[in-house]
Amino acid sequence: MRAYAALGGLSLIWGLSFVFIKILAESAGVWGTVFIRCAAGALILLPILIAQWRKIERPIPWKHLVVIGFMNAALPWALIALSETRIASNTASVLNATTPVFAGLIGFFLFKQRLKLQQWIGILIGFMGVLVLINFKIGGIFGSEFIGVGTMMLGAMCYGFGSHYVRRFTPATGVVLLSATSLMTGAAVGLIMMTVNGYNVTSFTYDTSFWLSAIGLGCFGSGIAYLLFYYMIRQKSPEFATTVTYLAPVSAMIWGSVLLDEPVTPSLVGGMVIILAGIYYANRKPKLNVQRASA
Repeated sequence: MRAYAALGGLSLIWGLSFVFIKILAESAGVWGTVFIRCAAGALILLPILIAQWRKIERPIPWKHLVVIGFMNAALPWALIALSETRIASNTASVLNATTPVFAGLIGFFLFKQRLKLQQWIGILIGFMGVLVLINFKIGGIFGSEFIGVGTMMLGAMCYGFGSHYVRRFTPATGVVLLSATSLMTGAAVGLIMMTVNGYNVTSFTYDTSFWLSAIGLGCFGSGIAYLLFYYMIRQKSPEFATTVTYLAPVSAMIWGSVLLDEPVTPSLVGGMVIILAGIYYANRKPKLNVQRASA
């Protein structure tokens, strides 16, 4: 039950996070958003990490933790922030729902996991949902709409890869260490990329919405959310953890409409329903017919 409670809580937090990302991207830019999100989340987790430091199992797989931080925080969060400079937060959240689809494909091609026919069909249904979402404008993904739709799908691929990498290479690493190092890696990458692009903290637009978004996205959407995400990977599986994208688009759609006046279009709703149906079908377990023999 705890894993399912974590799933519900994370879906609410990450649904609202898409609204925070859109606000921060306008104030702090793409890499500034990554830096703020990761730094604020790391500050929440560092006291817990310090308190547990002596109990952490050695040796610590630092190289793998850096890879996880880059693939599960720095890169996907930059891609999502970049996407939300072009598309609505609710559209971004629905595209993010393809994460379990890419987790299945990446598990098959890179981690030698077998996929059943049912899973392949579910993946195809999921991609049909993406086509409905973008009104079947396939060329736009590789052209004018790449920054938006295309970058969101790349972000989903990063999550899919990262979830399998966590389970394969850091099975004994504690949730707090995993979360804190991921966020510190993301903060370092964000700061470096800000500097390379000529930005610093004085370039940000500071207002009430900025601070609320920084606290909401960094402390809750990153710090607490990462604990919940890695906890689910540990207790269940990467596929179970990434099913948070079942519920997050619904809450993101509601928050986007209420807070940002974003329209809820038929293609958006239709695409979301088809994507989630594909994910559900791919992960559905067949019912076993148990026959009882009479005495």
